[in-house]
Amino acid sequence: MKDKIKILLAAPRGFCAGVDRAIQIVEQALERFGAPVYVRHEIVHNRHVVDALRKKGAVFVEELDEIPANHNTRPVIFSAHGVPKKVPEQAEALNMFYIDATCPLVSKVHREAERHYKNGAHIILIGHRHHPEVAGTMGQLPDGAVTLVETIEDIDNLAAVLNDKPLAYVTQTTLSVDDTADIIRLLQTRFPDIKAPAREDICYATTNRQEAVKIIAPQVDVMLVIGAPNSSNSNRLVEVALNYGAEKATLIEKAADIDWSMLVRAGSIGLTAGASAPEILVRQVIDALSERFDVSVEEVTLREEDVTFKLPRVLLG
Repeated sequence: MKDKIKILLAAPRGFCAGVDRAIQIVEQALERFGAPVYVRHEIVHNRHVVDALRKKGAVFVEELDEIPANHNTRPVIFSAHGVPKKVPEQAEALNMFYIDATCPLVSKVHREAERHYKNGAHIILIGHRHHPEVAGTMGQLPDGAVTLVETIEDIDNLAAVLNDKPLAYVTQTTLSVDDTADIIRLLQTRFPDIKAPAREDICYATTNRQEAVKIIAPQVDVMLVIGAPNSSNSNRLVEVALNYGAEKATLIEKAADIDWSMLVRAGSIGLTAGASAPEILVRQVIDALSERFDVSVEEVTLREEDVTFKLPRVLLG
């Protein structure tokens, strides 16, 4: 006889509008122009998605110089995370046909940083070093125009660097809402005249998924988050679950990654998925749990999401 286990399934979860748009851009480009279509960097941080697109004819590269010279007329797509300005400039210099799949909410952060810079401000970027979104945002402006802040401790080193310059801050879109709020409060305390974004930079999908986890975490023994190890928003969901009461929380890419020892004597499991994880992976995890346990599933809905973003015009003609 199977042990009973209850799954609290977070909603919203999984694909956000920016991820959905980026995947559609690759699929539509393949349909319209045929294979191969080149993609600089992973279009989104999910191996399942990348492998599925690769099977359809997408070729993933880290840099444009990996594309054969005789393929420079093939479409090349920039990932949803955004790219430094030097990347489209390089593509133009090589006469490449490129399509930008940057999430519009990331592009909003780029434009904010540019606006503040043109108004004479030095930009503080709150984000994670080495994340492609951070590289893209810093790459919108000249070297030295942006200072990266990852933690509260980094703020202690700012005063000596900034020399009383006017300041403005922007943030990566996929950060912990709580941790970022702490950093912003300290920035505003230390630098009372610092300019804030006109609207919150952490995107709606990141915020919604974290809020759903905050509701579920205190009610469960274990929280499973489906997402890639290099997915910022997915890793933040694990942190939020632990901070808000889940005894255990872990990130898995797929059902085969479940650590069954974590579920011994667990009566309840929270389940969610990062913004670049497809729903099929959620269903596979539920199926795997159902093979071992007598499962009941209750969907915990924070709010409905109806955000959509238009595809680039070149794919609509």
